[in-house]
Amino acid sequence: MQRILLSLLIIMVLPTNAAQLKLNDKGYLEMPGLNVTSFADIYPDGHQTGVTIIQHGERVAANGDLRLETSPGQWSPVPVGGKQTLDKAHNRITQTLSYPDPSKDRTGFNPIIYPDLKFSYQVNVEALNNNRFKISVDLDQPLPKEWIGKVGFNFELFPGLLFGKSWLMDDQTGIFPHQPNGPFIEQDGEVLAAPLGSGNKLVVAPESDRQRISIEAKNNTLTLWDGRTNHNNGWFIVRSLVPAGATKNAIEWIVTPHVIKDWQYQPVIQVSQIGYHPDQQKVAIIEQDGSDKSTSDMTLYKLTESGQQKVYTAATKAWGKFLRYQYASFDFSAIREPGMYQLEYRGQKSHPFSISSDIYSRHTWQPTLEYFLPVQMCHMRVNEKYRVWHDHCHHDDALMAPTDLNHFDGYISGTSTLTDFTPGERVPQLNKGGWHDAGDYDLRVESQIGTVWLLSMMVEEFGLDYDATLIDQDKELVEIHHPDGKSDALQQIEHGLLTVLGGYRSMGRLYRGIIVPTVRQYVMLGDAGSQTDGLYQDNNLSSDQVKGVHSGKQDDRWVFTEQNPGRELYVAGGLAAASRVLVDYNPDLAKESLEAAKAIYQAAIDNKDKFKPQHRNSQVFALTELLLSTGNNHYRSQLFALQDYIVEHIADTGWAIGHILATIDNSQFKQAVTAAVDTYQQQLRKEAEDSPFGVPYKPNIWGAGWTIQQFGVHQYFFNKGWPALTGSDFYLNALNFVLGVHPGNNSQSFASGVGSESALVAYGVNRADWSHIPGGVISGTALIRPDLPELKIWPFFWQQTEYVMGGGATNYMFLAMAAEQRFKAAK
Repeated sequence: MQRILLSLLIIMVLPTNAAQLKLNDKGYLEMPGLNVTSFADIYPDGHQTGVTIIQHGERVAANGDLRLETSPGQWSPVPVGGKQTLDKAHNRITQTLSYPDPSKDRTGFNPIIYPDLKFSYQVNVEALNNNRFKISVDLDQPLPKEWIGKVGFNFELFPGLLFGKSWLMDDQTGIFPHQPNGPFIEQDGEVLAAPLGSGNKLVVAPESDRQRISIEAKNNTLTLWDGRTNHNNGWFIVRSLVPAGATKNAIEWIVTPHVIKDWQYQPVIQVSQIGYHPDQQKVAIIEQDGSDKSTSDMTLYKLTESGQQKVYTAATKAWGKFLRYQYASFDFSAIREPGMYQLEYRGQKSHPFSISSDIYSRHTWQPTLEYFLPVQMCHMRVNEKYRVWHDHCHHDDALMAPTDLNHFDGYISGTSTLTDFTPGERVPQLNKGGWHDAGDYDLRVESQIGTVWLLSMMVEEFGLDYDATLIDQDKELVEIHHPDGKSDALQQIEHGLLTVLGGYRSMGRLYRGIIVPTVRQYVMLGDAGSQTDGLYQDNNLSSDQVKGVHSGKQDDRWVFTEQNPGRELYVAGGLAAASRVLVDYNPDLAKESLEAAKAIYQAAIDNKDKFKPQHRNSQVFALTELLLSTGNNHYRSQLFALQDYIVEHIADTGWAIGHILATIDNSQFKQAVTAAVDTYQQQLRKEAEDSPFGVPYKPNIWGAGWTIQQFGVHQYFFNKGWPALTGSDFYLNALNFVLGVHPGNNSQSFASGVGSESALVAYGVNRADWSHIPGGVISGTALIRPDLPELKIWPFFWQQTEYVMGGGATNYMFLAMAAEQRFKAAK
């Protein structure tokens, strides 16, 4: 009786409202300080799938799933997701999966070679008491005996938060190393570093209340691996093998992430990393815990020689909930006095920022032109005083690609090369010009012409004339910060045309892309000059003799072709634009560019078998540029004939019309398009209200920065054509989004080297050095589904920190120059 009374007393004094993991309406387990999602994303090659832990607002572990290798990479087999079942009564998530994935097995973009293994299974995640949960895996059938010891449950720990932290594994201890270290063993046919430890219970970061996690295997052994030995972008991996004959509970783990009592997400102040023009609207966004609907005052300080000087305190305005957070805004547009400032909210301070009439005149768009574009230049040696960014590269370009090939990076060749060249035959005039796209050195024609077009627009719209770089095409030499008396923008446009027109001259058509033939070359991190040996099979041949040489070195890049009227029309438009701005600088190239634009345009619209309705968007773009370049009524008539299509697809076509609206004298056409623009802009205003950031924003698995920048550029041209129906706020807000007014706890500028805090670790060609290229612009804050905005300091997330050509950096540059012009014009 005494025991019963004692037990009742204990129950009475225990808290009845203790935090407990529960399955919420968004489909994941939740409690303050801890979320556990299960296959909310299916993107394993991006480390974004499977069982995932979000601890105190940070994603710390992911990709919990069965894998066929100890340390899988980008082209490793992955399962296909099936039905997901949410059991609220038992706080349980069950995901059905199977191998192989038929949509990836030797087909599609980034095709994967699967082994002869088929099986299905379920991954179960179930909340236990308090902050504990169980992971279990059930197989429909036991694994074939030849796969025993190969298939295991992998759970990946994000390395960036663990370097220098400790781990405990039964009676073993260790430190998570900054770099992978030996000794080495052979595992799954690869050489890997020996496991860091093995046992039944792993404790991660025991010294950190914010990061401590324990993982206990019930009937399996845990092994801790360093996944960076065979893949630079790997994570630390906790792995248990599936036992022979196992089906039900083949894997069973108990996971206990530590949770700080009463934890709340600390407010984040999101404000431009560079600052504002005095006449500009200035609105800071406050992001705070999703359960916190209250607001507080914000204080603005001016930074003086004696420290902070309070200049303005006012209430913040509640906005509401977006994704998982509550938001508020603080409008300090009334503050116009030049100076350095800082904001404070609930003890949290923003970075310093400026209010200045020349805020966009220096240190904003200039790094893109001074650094990023020169560094990305192919077929050149790029120096910066003592530094060599990369040596001469890819002078052995290019061999005609094989036919009937699905390349590992998405290039596809058909049954014909579409040219007079046979597979393996050298195509001349491809070893000059162009920029390496993204972090993998290939040349995509749309990236080349997109960069050309944007630079041409900056010359036309803003009078871009800036010289900071020596570019010598004869010597194939670039010297950063060595002015040569020529416009850098015109030299860069010329450089882009050399590759696009070089291919067109040689093949009579555009190339689709130029890329290395092997994965080993593709994943290379280092000097671009090391990717190929730069030598022809016979180095003594002149360019007009090279066409007859077959094969060549096995490391020479391949050139792919395609029939794609949409892409061809896009290129035609870019060539037409370039012809206008080069007419004085390089009249011969300008003339060739315009003639090629006209021929490519005509061939594309004549290709009835391949022309699709969606290609009309590119046709409208091409027609507007050709009309500006030629004034030819033939193009004018074709444009007017597309009136119904333009009106119906105004979001995709209207900006191009805005660019040339002043030259159009067809009142009926103008009225129809203007009415459509009016409706579209009203729709945009409503869509912009869906987030606190002043632009239509729908987060996705990839960072939205590039998309929002492109939106901003298009809105500039809408505003140019219809100033009475539009404003400059959309393109200015798009710029601010890139410069720091974006969701998540990392409010850095997406433009590397621009602003107080910026992306100084990026997915560029120097990512292995945890470095950046000034003026490059990353993809930016991504969505960890369903509701976590994330931008990690990690050089290997292409979906968050990748640079790209064709818009990523040059769209940003355009927006910064548009802002500069906007406030100069207002004086």
